[in-house]
Amino acid sequence: MTNRPVLITGFEPYGGRGTNPSHEVMKRLHGRTIHGRSVIGRGLPVSFARFPEIAAELIGELNPSTVISLGLWPGESMIRIERIGVNIADFGIPDNDGLLAVDEPVHRDGAAALMSTLPTRAIERAMLSEGIPASLSATAGTYLCNICLYSFLQAAQHHSEPVACGFIHVPYMPEQVAELLVAVRDQASVEMHQRCDFASMDLDRIVRAVEIAVSQ
Repeated sequence: MTNRPVLITGFEPYGGRGTNPSHEVMKRLHGRTIHGRSVIGRGLPVSFARFPEIAAELIGELNPSTVISLGLWPGESMIRIERIGVNIADFGIPDNDGLLAVDEPVHRDGAAALMSTLPTRAIERAMLSEGIPASLSATAGTYLCNICLYSFLQAAQHHSEPVACGFIHVPYMPEQVAELLVAVRDQASVEMHQRCDFASMDLDRIVRAVEIAVSQ
């Protein structure tokens, strides 16, 4: 068994949200040992300008055997195990630097797409066997989560040792949905049934899902 660590990343809050469940999960797992594997957590900025360099820097600094990056997918009801990162940045909202990328490449000399090198099917089956709703996904979007996945996969190709990389999208936490419900009621600008982003999952279950991913 390798003594190289597992790197777990989670994004800072973005889009006016006060918290990001991916960052909370990362903090929970930092410093843990899971299935004999030491875990290092790192927070990531929601900043296109910092990628792909930040991915290469973290892999070079930590020499992880595995990178599992986490991000929020608002409105998702289950764990999404991403299978592909694409070489395009096309934002629906600005990043935390105020940049609104439109049809830009993640890396000008990169491949059109890169596949996750995690055992995605095994991870899905293991999560489902523990009663955690999970599914494989063929799109990580075109925002920072996709940029993160693509950048780590690309950086891993140039590292001196093999690095398995992948990305997992997680739902809102219930308390975030409660805040959304209050905001929708108070603003009275849209009917409740017109919103489709009220799904959530408790943080302990999300943490357990990522523990399972680390163990595969």
